[in-house]
Amino acid sequence: MTDVIDIPKRPVRKFLPANFAVTSWEVLKPYFDDLLARKIESLESLRKWFLDRSELESVISEDLAWRYIRMTCYTENQDYLKAYQDFIQNIQPQIAPVSDQLNKKAAAVPAINDLAKEEGYDILIRNLKKDIEIFREENVPLFTEISTQSQKYAQISGAMTVNIDGKEMTLQQASVLLMSTDRKKREEVYHKITERRLQDKDALDDLFTQLIKLRHQVAVNAGFKNFRDYMFKALGRFDYTPQDCFNFHEAIQHEVVPLLNEFAKERKKLLKVDSLRPWDKAVDPEGREALKPFTNGKELTEKTIEVFHRLDKYLGQCLSVMQAMGHLDLESRIGKAPGGYNYPLAEIGVPFIFMNATSTLRDMVTIMHEGGHAIHNFLTRELALNDFKSTPSEVAELASMSMELISMDHWNVFFTNPAELQRAKREHLEDSIETLPWVATIDKFQHWIYENPEHTPAQRKEAWNRIFDQFADTQTDWSGLQVAKDYLWQKQLHLYEVPFYYIEYGMAQLGAIAVWRNFRNDPAKGLQGYQNALKLGYLRSIPEIYKAANIKFDFSRNYIKELISFVRKEL
Repeated sequence: MTDVIDIPKRPVRKFLPANFAVTSWEVLKPYFDDLLARKIESLESLRKWFLDRSELESVISEDLAWRYIRMTCYTENQDYLKAYQDFIQNIQPQIAPVSDQLNKKAAAVPAINDLAKEEGYDILIRNLKKDIEIFREENVPLFTEISTQSQKYAQISGAMTVNIDGKEMTLQQASVLLMSTDRKKREEVYHKITERRLQDKDALDDLFTQLIKLRHQVAVNAGFKNFRDYMFKALGRFDYTPQDCFNFHEAIQHEVVPLLNEFAKERKKLLKVDSLRPWDKAVDPEGREALKPFTNGKELTEKTIEVFHRLDKYLGQCLSVMQAMGHLDLESRIGKAPGGYNYPLAEIGVPFIFMNATSTLRDMVTIMHEGGHAIHNFLTRELALNDFKSTPSEVAELASMSMELISMDHWNVFFTNPAELQRAKREHLEDSIETLPWVATIDKFQHWIYENPEHTPAQRKEAWNRIFDQFADTQTDWSGLQVAKDYLWQKQLHLYEVPFYYIEYGMAQLGAIAVWRNFRNDPAKGLQGYQNALKLGYLRSIPEIYKAANIKFDFSRNYIKELISFVRKEL
């Protein structure tokens, strides 16, 4: 790669001083006061007011982003933890009520109706009015408490390690050994990981109970029956309802779970085992060693850039820019929070990717996924307002999950052996199918949790097992492992940190399969449709954005059946 990397520059600030930094609420307050006091007497002055507000919010958003990134990269660093907590406890609570006042100020300007006729502003104003509707002053301290409590999940999980063959490992590093062809080794590792998780099961259970109680109070304060109904409003789910989610659950149960059973039966047969155990699920069923697409973070980065470059030169340059700016932290290490994310940096427009790579195919797919999010940020970078760039997650996850599939044409960068390449693609397609029942499981569990906020831990356990069994294959033998099964949900950080953010993965997985189907039929046209949709940011509704990619925003049983049929043929 000999291209000259053009490092993006921070846009010239027109409202804040060039050297302005977020240190306290006191330094921010004058700029909020300016926006609150300003006279808005024309369409042009209203547009300027929104631009200035967006600049302020972008700077604040990016400051919070860096505090979060540093805290998750180094969970043991007390200074980073304190900086993040300072924002959550001392800055954010001050911003929330003022943001509500700003929303009300804008909504009262007569010119707002004319502005709502312009592309993007109609969506922005719809969201602004929704925010006014649900804001309650008494919820501000509750949100502070929720943020403070939910970040304990990363601290508890980040501290989890196991000792295997005399070596201390993170759970992510240890889970790679579940791909070992030595069944005894897999079983040993599985038990060690499970026992370590279960050491904190009560702490995580108590933490979740506390979060449910706080969230329910937020919903009641805002006039909602439960937190689920509140979150549908808060997340701006204007294009679908809880009933649509229930229809999705049912469709997955009838159209996808049977395929899950087929996979499991085939696995059991190939492994030649009397009973298929949880530690048999990650190993190659034909007894081949686990695929190892890369050996370290440097190799993963370079090969990923090459894959993106082959898809489209611009896409490759986006990741090269992130590499040059130090916006990648990919390798797993002790003291690092679990999981992976792409964090948009609202002012500079170049995001940060965080993940816990070891050497697996799943890690390789994760960088494709987060890379898709990153491309989305680059494609919306030039949009005028931060709100225009803040896409709903049903669209954000379409960007990432589509990239997992359309990048497969160039996975030979990682797998030069044709047999390994074919195996990698097949494993990923099976994994994509298996994502759908797990999404349905977590989503249905969340609906139950918040529809029944007074439930006991015992009732929660019972509900989890009942829902898990609806979407699980019937081949896996859990005998003697009931406690492990009871607490499987604790692995899902979304339940703790971003409640109700999960059904989007299912919707986007279906959308991604449709994008990939277009790409298979005509690569150039399919890729163009994908980019056309992403460039829209949040200028249009979700169904319109999906339409721009030449796909449907649809999760009916018939459509799911059609897409699963396509994947079956590809398999």
